[in-house]
Amino acid sequence: MNGAEIMEEMDRMSMGWWRPSPGSIYPLLEQLAQEKLVRKREDGRYEVTEAARGGPDWMHGWMGRGPRSPQDALAEIEAYAAFLEDLGRGEKGDLSAMAPRLKAVAKRLDDLVDRSARGKPA
Repeated sequence: MNGAEIMEEMDRMSMGWWRPSPGSIYPLLEQLAQEKLVRKREDGRYEVTEAARGGPDWMHGWMGRGPRSPQDALAEIEAYAAFLEDLGRGEKGDLSAMAPRLKAVAKRLDDLVDRSARGKPA
């Protein structure tokens, strides 16, 4: 499938509950291609490589790792923010019960920015 088809299939498989954004699917496909787990064919569709078909060894290394740098951590925060935004726009989008937690996280991030601007360690 190509990226748009993958998004459609995920929407279908989740029965409309979750449709990933292009901003999440295409960077993921690029990362998987760099790691040689998928390959982009000439027709624009992606296919799983033999390395990816190897099973648990590659999955453990890829699925189990977290951010490796501050830039990676920030990219994950941005991805989760986009995910929550997308959820908020959907049928199951009532995030009001999480408002206090979202505000607390936002405050922590604001404090981090303020400390960084003053040149103080986080």
